[in-house]
Amino acid sequence: MTCSQAQAPVGDMTKFPLDQWYVAGFSSELQDKPIARRLLNQPIVLFRTGSGEVAALEDRCCHRSLPLSCGTVEAQGVRCGYHGMLYAPSGTCIEIPGQERIPAKARVKSYTVVEKNQIVWIWMPRTEGAAPTKEAPAYPHHDDPRYKFGSGAYHYDAPYQLIHDNLLDLSHLGYVHLKTIGGNARQHMNAEMKVTAEGDCVRVVRLMPGTPPPPTYKAAWPFGDTCDRWQEIEFDVTHLRIWTGAIEPGLGALDDPNRGGFHMRGFHGITPETDTTAHYFWSMASNKHPDMPETIDTVIEQTAFTFDEDKLVIEAQHRNMVRFGQQASWLDIHVDVGAVRARRIVARLLQEAQQREQQLTVA
Repeated sequence: MTCSQAQAPVGDMTKFPLDQWYVAGFSSELQDKPIARRLLNQPIVLFRTGSGEVAALEDRCCHRSLPLSCGTVEAQGVRCGYHGMLYAPSGTCIEIPGQERIPAKARVKSYTVVEKNQIVWIWMPRTEGAAPTKEAPAYPHHDDPRYKFGSGAYHYDAPYQLIHDNLLDLSHLGYVHLKTIGGNARQHMNAEMKVTAEGDCVRVVRLMPGTPPPPTYKAAWPFGDTCDRWQEIEFDVTHLRIWTGAIEPGLGALDDPNRGGFHMRGFHGITPETDTTAHYFWSMASNKHPDMPETIDTVIEQTAFTFDEDKLVIEAQHRNMVRFGQQASWLDIHVDVGAVRARRIVARLLQEAQQREQQLTVA
């Protein structure tokens, strides 16, 4: 038997933007055992049935409340590890051993999940049981034959928006990631940057021509002393897409969508666990130079190393925020434009949701 560890009571989902697709994990994680995850303060069990269907249920048997993640996966669903009640992906109990009649109330909450481009998305609705109002995001680079990718997951002892801030401000690369994807710190801080926002999305483009290639780039591509680098960051409320890379000087325009060179396409699913903790689901897809050996393993290894470094910084940052409390106000500088706009979007979505709830209460 495998069981989820003891966790805090079920919390409030409304502290986070709802009616959104959040990342629950990667397809590769769902094998023959259930997975326990707390997403947006909700204890959830994820599993794949024998027919290949991915499902997400409240992590609680309706009989005596044992976590369903302590049970086993079967062809039709997940079986409780206490008295053997079998639950279908809909949350309905379809078998009670030794009892023919199954009460109508023998069911648990179910969530809509979609498996797309090897990512498992979960719809977190404002109204329980409400159907999705939009399609799950696409990330075609996982299935693009030009790329190979690796993936991983981190648990952060820090609020999810601190991870947003980190990913929207890549000026820190020259200070935090000197051994991998960093490069000249001053060039990072002074890079040409364009920030735009449309709807619930923010886009940050940073261009760094004539930059010394960092170690990861040199390991994967035959750059000389300099390269022309780009960083394109696209923020959505639940995930970010970051396209970085470089071309040899003079071999193309950095604003050409079909430019060649070395590419690193990063996917970053940031899903709140609780008010002060978060899940970080990442993948990195990269291409191969025709005259160099396969380097995807090196790229993935060094990418994971950079995320280890980010995690140390962000968790230390949060601990210090707790230590100093409200007295420690933040100062924004020029590199914070993208992060500030992203925080405004999240704040607006939460405010709009609160206003709708107030209107319903008055009505």
